[in-house]
Amino acid sequence: MWKMRKYSVIIPVYNRPKEVIELLESLLQQTYTNFELIIIEDGSTESCEDIAQHYASVLDIKYFYKENSGPGDSRNVGMSKATGDYLVFFDSDCIIPSDYFQHVEDHLDEYPLDAYGGPDAASASFSNIQKAINHAMTSVITTGGVRGKKNSLDKFYPRSFNMGFSRAVYEKTGGFGDIHPGEDPDLSYRIMANGFRVGLIEKAFVYHKRRIDFQKFAKQVYKFGIVRPILIKWYPDNFKLTYTFPTLFLLGSLFLVAMAMLVSVWCLLPLGMIALIVFLEALLKTKSLWIAVLAVLASFVQLYCYGFGFLKSAFYVLVLGREERSVFESYFFDE
Repeated sequence: MWKMRKYSVIIPVYNRPKEVIELLESLLQQTYTNFELIIIEDGSTESCEDIAQHYASVLDIKYFYKENSGPGDSRNVGMSKATGDYLVFFDSDCIIPSDYFQHVEDHLDEYPLDAYGGPDAASASFSNIQKAINHAMTSVITTGGVRGKKNSLDKFYPRSFNMGFSRAVYEKTGGFGDIHPGEDPDLSYRIMANGFRVGLIEKAFVYHKRRIDFQKFAKQVYKFGIVRPILIKWYPDNFKLTYTFPTLFLLGSLFLVAMAMLVSVWCLLPLGMIALIVFLEALLKTKSLWIAVLAVLASFVQLYCYGFGFLKSAFYVLVLGREERSVFESYFFDE
């Protein structure tokens, strides 16, 4: 009989004690219980140590505090403390369905993988803005979320809010790098380069709360846009034309606005059509008129802010050939 795997769940935390409570409550409900929790407090001013101690009587929890050095390094510290066969990573703002680990265990028994990723979804308890942002981040139209849902790394790259891999992967790759955001695709590319078996486990989804307002969301996706050209420079063989689509959408929108001002307001019709498509897709999926309206706004925020970040970074890093660690110093942590 196959030995039940022990999973080490590693959670970097930065000033999110309330979210940690929700996460731990969801982990209490797991039907598969052979796992330990390793919480790495990444220099927070709002500590969750008392929360970890409170749950230590009902969950196998190890808590560690360290100076702020970013989520990638925090996950690496967690891996150095782990005792499990498989290392699993969640963001602190995730809620985990009760059958998550059972789905992972069943899948790995049938289809052995060295590393896996899972999708995300919006819980009924989320705010309308969170549901709209989740739609924008998972819609094919906005190139977000699980791209294609294929069980191969060339189509799907695990994201650090919901991913796992064996100890052998950690030992071979050295774990996460010092870039943030972008530490998860950076690691995924290195996993792929080392020939490990990687796939998507569709049933192993999490509820990811995302950002709680559009201002924070705009800042987040702008950063995503900044790091993409850096990753293209590091891994040119992994470049995809779709990475440029938000920037092309941004430039195309500016052109249409200029044409509307100079020629006719009807030049804005293509933007209206795209907005209508996003609205109808969101309406069919969420069954909510208001969420569908917010999803249009979230989608345009995502495309424009990501597109601008990509354009700026591509100009400095790919066109001018500037050193990314000097131009975008705040995107790298000292390990």
